[in-house]
Parts: sequence; structure tokens; C-alpha cells
Amino acid sequence: MSKTILIVDDSYSLRAALAIALKGAGYDVVEAADGQDGLSKLDGRKYNLIISDVNMPNLDGISFVKAAKALSNYKFTPIIMLTTEGDNAKVQAGKDAGVRAWVLKPFQPPALLEAVAKLIAP
Repeated sequence: MSKTILIVDDSYSLRAALAIALKGAGYDVVEAADGQDGLSKLDGRKYNLIISDVNMPNLDGISFVKAAKALSNYKFTPIIMLTTEGDNAKVQAGKDAGVRAWVLKPFQPPALLEAVAKLIAP
């Protein structure tokens, strides 16, 4: 059974590039256009990992992570932040919310896939 990853990012082109890299590595992908859309996709489906942006309309990434971690089905789902934000305060806020890894854009697919593989249990 393949592993499923939820991508939450307001950039269609970034979601598409991520989906290509992840699907090429054998993962199933579900996409969400912002944090609010991401929360609507947390409907009981099993996700092995969530990749989220920080800066998004409707619901930002840090708020999305807090809301996701408050849901019992997703409390232990690992989350990677994929963002242009490298500010220490933002990184710390992400860690405090439950983010497991912080990856800066633009991303290199091999490095991102390595981070994904480390966070998804075999």
C-alpha cells in the first residue's frame, strides 16, 4: 500500500512540481489550495505526511498546523514546512506548533524526498 501525502500550498505551480516529484517516488498525493482547504481535507483519511507552506490566504500554515494537531486523527502526523520563510521566530513558531522539519524554497527534489522518507514510517 502506498503512502499518502497532503500538500497544502496556495501556489498551483509549486503543488504541481511537488506532486510530480512525490508521485515519481511512489507516493499518493492530495492537494489543498490553502490552510482552510487543507483542514477540509482532514476528514478522517489517513495521511502519512503533510507538507505545508507558511504564507497562504484564508488560513496561514502555522495556524493550519495548530488546527491539524488538535484533531485526534492527525495529532501524530508528521508535518514539513516548505516555505521561503527562514526567520528564526517563524521557524520556532512552527516547531512549537508541531512542525517536524523546515525546508526552504526553492527546494531540490532529492533533498525533499530524503526528508519525506525520513519522516514517513516504513
